[in-house]
Amino acid sequence: MARGNDERRFDTPKGSRRAPFRSGGDSDRFGRFTELVARGMGTPWFLLGLTLFCVLWLAWNTLMPEDLRFDSAANGFTALTLVLSLQASYAAPLILLAQNRQDDRDRVQIEQDRQRAERNLADTEYLAREVVALRLAVKDLASKDFIRSELRAVLEELDRAQADRAGDEDSANAAPRG
Repeated sequence: MARGNDERRFDTPKGSRRAPFRSGGDSDRFGRFTELVARGMGTPWFLLGLTLFCVLWLAWNTLMPEDLRFDSAANGFTALTLVLSLQASYAAPLILLAQNRQDDRDRVQIEQDRQRAERNLADTEYLAREVVALRLAVKDLASKDFIRSELRAVLEELDRAQADRAGDEDSANAAPRG
């Protein structure tokens, strides 16, 4: 399937064009770059490096001879202010892009968790129904006491029948033969 053929893609409305940073591998590469930058700016090393940069800039432009200075303290270090403003103006959107990617990942994870919870609930309900069915089936089964009483009754019947047979034989043997 060709990337440029939007008519064959199901995730793009017909006739629309994809945004330049939303298609294919370039978006992923750029997204990983933004996350790397955002992750780097959130470290103590970045703050230490930025502080060191500013200290060196201020020291150079304050302590060096006039002809070697490139930013004037008289003008309030305008170039340093511009450099820091430029850095901040790029940092904010990069951090927001990285945050949007994280939100997308979180949204996918939440959806997967929801589906997993639904499956777990369905499995739990099924198991609960099975346990109830087993309880009902066990309730209908004969208990040990019932089986013992029935066996005792059968044994008593057999004993009576045997005693009756033995009594019939004794009376037949005791009767005169003629």
